[in-house]
Amino acid sequence: MADIKVIGVLGSGQMGLGIAQLAAVAGISVVLVDSSDSALQKGMQGIRSSLQRFVKKGELTQEAANDTLAKVKHTTSLKEMSSADVIIEAIVENEDVKKHLFSELDRIVKPHTILASNTSSISINRLASATRRPHQVIGMHFMNPPPIMKLVEIVRGSATADGVFATIKALAERFGKTVIRSQDYPGFIVNRILMPMINEVFYTLYTGVATKEDIDCGMKLGTSHPMGPLELADFIGLDVCLSIMKILHHGLGESKYSPCPLLVQYVDAGYLGRKSGKGVYSYHAPPNNGNPRSRI
Repeated sequence: MADIKVIGVLGSGQMGLGIAQLAAVAGISVVLVDSSDSALQKGMQGIRSSLQRFVKKGELTQEAANDTLAKVKHTTSLKEMSSADVIIEAIVENEDVKKHLFSELDRIVKPHTILASNTSSISINRLASATRRPHQVIGMHFMNPPPIMKLVEIVRGSATADGVFATIKALAERFGKTVIRSQDYPGFIVNRILMPMINEVFYTLYTGVATKEDIDCGMKLGTSHPMGPLELADFIGLDVCLSIMKILHHGLGESKYSPCPLLVQYVDAGYLGRKSGKGVYSYHAPPNNGNPRSRI
């Protein structure tokens, strides 16, 4: 594995914060960048609180938690990414926004720097096309929340170099994760399977087959899912679910991937799930300070 001394993380939503925490716990210096200073301040408090939960459970010493927090530098300046050996992008799931960012990073970072995206569905090839280093662009899709979930889905673009794949695989394993490898197809592995299931669950609710409570209870007790699919959709973000379904529908061209009208209706109404305080279910207060960038 290439010597990785500094990791840049873009985005201080739930995913970006979790990835930054993982890197710091692994002993790697982190530069966390977001366009909003207030989001960064809230994000650092989120990392602090997360580390304290591990301390209370006896999984981390207070000294280790303090050392971990000290390894995370936060800034609103994208130019600070110039020191990073690997950059992991975890911003909004929008292809145009990501491509613009990758193009900017390509001009700022060192020649050997690897550009990784935490995208859950967007083509790595199209992101790589915005750079002059497509062989150094790769997908590194963490599950939500990154400090807890054990899986990382690595997605190779057509030009991704073998050495880049090996480096990112070894990095994910250094984080304590199990790695699966996907080709660059819409939705990759996890969301290619998960999102159509969630979409079908919305159709089940939409057509009046059962209540939301019975649907979730049936899937939890009948198929041993740890969380009901409607509850999971709220956790992921209904807007993210809809975005991924649109990508699947556009990329694969089959009617079975057409988003359920009820899912569209919820998103149009601003019912995005936990992060907005209301989705399929209602929540007393938006967690993660209402940051709209949480996703799997």
